[in-house]
Amino acid sequence: MKLITYFFRFFVGVLFIFSGLIKLNDPVGFSFKLEEYFGPTVLDLGFLIPLVLPMAISIVIFEVLVGVSLLIGFKKKYTLWSLLLMIVFFTFLTWYSAYFNKVTDCGCFGDAIKLTPWESFYKDIILLIMIVFMYFNQKFIHPIFNLKFQISSLLLSLIVCVFITYTVLSHLPILDFRAYKVGNNIKEEMSIPEDAPKDVYEYNWEFLIDNKKQIITTTGDYPTVEGEFVDVTTKLIKKGYEPAIYDFSIEDGDINFTDEVLDMNKVIVIISYDLEKINKKSIVKIKDLFTNAFNNDYEIIGLTSSSKAFSENFRIENDLPFAFYTCDETALKTIVRSNPGLIVLEKGTIIAKKHFNDFDNLNFK
Repeated sequence: MKLITYFFRFFVGVLFIFSGLIKLNDPVGFSFKLEEYFGPTVLDLGFLIPLVLPMAISIVIFEVLVGVSLLIGFKKKYTLWSLLLMIVFFTFLTWYSAYFNKVTDCGCFGDAIKLTPWESFYKDIILLIMIVFMYFNQKFIHPIFNLKFQISSLLLSLIVCVFITYTVLSHLPILDFRAYKVGNNIKEEMSIPEDAPKDVYEYNWEFLIDNKKQIITTTGDYPTVEGEFVDVTTKLIKKGYEPAIYDFSIEDGDINFTDEVLDMNKVIVIISYDLEKINKKSIVKIKDLFTNAFNNDYEIIGLTSSSKAFSENFRIENDLPFAFYTCDETALKTIVRSNPGLIVLEKGTIIAKKHFNDFDNLNFK
């Protein structure tokens, strides 16, 4: 029991610290995940949506501190109860998203390690078992250092977490695990190999045969039967190949400009997933950026999920000398964790990515 408790203590402590730091690297991304959970199609807790960013920051910092507390043996009863409550909460979320197929990625390890909802749920069940085991065997958990060193360790951990939070919120994540990281080519990330497996669907055809309803199942072919067709439903039974980028487009009404923009030699894309929520102080920086871009032979466009009418009014009101095109909101949130942010493209390759605080530091080559 003693050795098992030691192993569980080390494993759970390190995992909570790792998970917390990964999410702390990108708290905005974790807040988007919480917003998805609290949305009307999942838990329908709309009153919490304005609080998702401070909630995300608080959760991940607490996750790191609880992991550190477990490793050093600080206030074991409080620490174990905190772990237990957190893992029960996370287990419920992962079960809910898995069972009802609401959220396809729990965000447990940010974008660094992708887990399916059921994988996340089983992971949480294993952690729950470990934490419950430690709770009933806490007599084997003792402080490693004296109280002064324990408190100093926790304070240092808190200071490091606050510093990381300030850095990534003022700029961008320190590590970028997404498909839109600098150096990646968007076209290549969107491409699908010719021999890639395709989605396999089950088709359930409903016919009226001799005045009786009958269901005939195929993988897509229309059944050869004598009877009156009533309805057909489909069910995905095997997921095919999905490229790393699958929801990116640059559109203006019904016209798609994706290939045209991705073929440009030098283009700056100003990204705002929602122009109503854009940082107002960044407008002046955007205007200065356009001047520098023009002088260095760069094209510049805007990309938003806001409506065409709203984006056009926004452009006119703020006297912006470039057009806004539309793109999926989730894709824009994924590209850059800043509103606004920007990426610089050369023939579809991302050569730079900036938070609006760093627009002034863009290097025009």
